[in-house]
Amino acid sequence: MTVFILVAGAFTGPYVWRDTAARLTAEGAEVHTVALTGLGGRAAGPGEVVDLETHIADVLAVIDSVAVESGGDIVLVGHDYGIHPALGAADRRARSIARIVHLDSGMPRDGVPALAAVPDQRLREELTEGGGEPTGLLPPARDAWPRWGSTAGLSEAALDGLTALAAPQPLGTLLQPLRLTGAVAAVPVTGVLCTGNGPGIELVQLMVDLGEPAIQALADPRVTFFELATGHWPMLSCPAELAEVLAEAAAGGGHRLKPADAAEPPPHLRPFLLDVPERPRERTGNTDLYLPEGPGPHPAVVIVHGGPVPAGARPTPRDWPTFTGYARYVAGRGAVAATVDHRLHAFTDYGRAAEDVAAAVERVRADPRVDTDRIALWFFSGGGPLTADWLAAPPAWLRCLAVNYPILAPLPSWEVADARFHPVRAVARAGKLPIVLVRAGREMAEIAATVEEFLTAARRCGADVEVVDVPQGRHGFETLGPTDEARDAVRRAAGAVLARLTA
Repeated sequence: MTVFILVAGAFTGPYVWRDTAARLTAEGAEVHTVALTGLGGRAAGPGEVVDLETHIADVLAVIDSVAVESGGDIVLVGHDYGIHPALGAADRRARSIARIVHLDSGMPRDGVPALAAVPDQRLREELTEGGGEPTGLLPPARDAWPRWGSTAGLSEAALDGLTALAAPQPLGTLLQPLRLTGAVAAVPVTGVLCTGNGPGIELVQLMVDLGEPAIQALADPRVTFFELATGHWPMLSCPAELAEVLAEAAAGGGHRLKPADAAEPPPHLRPFLLDVPERPRERTGNTDLYLPEGPGPHPAVVIVHGGPVPAGARPTPRDWPTFTGYARYVAGRGAVAATVDHRLHAFTDYGRAAEDVAAAVERVRADPRVDTDRIALWFFSGGGPLTADWLAAPPAWLRCLAVNYPILAPLPSWEVADARFHPVRAVARAGKLPIVLVRAGREMAEIAATVEEFLTAARRCGADVEVVDVPQGRHGFETLGPTDEARDAVRRAAGAVLARLTA
């Protein structure tokens, strides 16, 4: 028999699991919910400091009781903050746990406090500076829950209940570092991704493909994944679906990621879909120039990769087939093409990545072979937020801004420190700047939502946007499938950009 031990997240207690637990019990499972001290469990004693170790002890007590009484396979589920005490306890009882389920939670590491997983950077700063009350951090007001996670899918009644029953979170539980011996690494793991609150499986696979060291462990065959199309509280928004997923996870089901070191090259290093000949290339600093025939001056297209890309990724993006392919194609059609490496290595790096791009653009414009008044910028994927500066104040020499399968608003789980990187808001100030948007029909849902939000905002303000649709295209379609539809989209997008450069 499967035994589920459910650990709730910040401000919440066992009550959030009521409907999910009932579903699991009806299917024959044994279910225990952990009442954490101060969060539905016992009240703290006079002068007692409640910290992460206190909550780890609460989880250990339930594990030890269940292990003696039932003898079943224990599946330990941690939601949000709850994964921290769950992992701390599992590390000390690794032989008793059959599987750990990360329910829309991060990947806690030894020595790192739960505060690091809070998505809102300003909120983290507030807590570090002592923003709590003596009894703990006060729970969010009804309209402030999104600072802790997306409320997508919650009914008005569920949100009312979440607010009414929330309890102060003891500050020590967020500030005390988690300590792990490494024993928990042997326990199989399942991640349940709530796509209304963060990335889905396809985006996580993309991060694995890029070689991010901290993500590589997710491609272990003992790790499985599920998606739920809801916000951060699935036990309240879709308890039946969550119960079904937890049951499948307990049985070892779920999607397994493909390791980055497989014999087949990762998608971003596969050949470009067009057969483009080599072109003369000059490398200066973080910028490569691809030169057309003739002395010039020529119009120029600056090609900006997405990310985040691990700092140690090799080759670097300017040598990836997609960007060398576009650069050669553009140069073959009479314009200078420039590819740029920038320092977008984490979601908090947009500021310095923007500096790198701006410096590269000025370097390109200063080249005597470039027509300084005819420049286009072409952004890809996670580079989309970098368009905001150019949309908000387009210079006269910027003749076109293009984006391929872009992220055009911060995703809910992103730690974007600077609110300026929000193209949906910036497009209202784009004026007459021509925009070419290449839209993948099979885009990841969380990214597609930002594109539609951008197009809605663009229509509202009358922005000049040409959409090049690739109905069967996926994110990064240029190296994922050499179809005639995809080839035609590349030609049409490049033609649209170049036409605006020469207009």
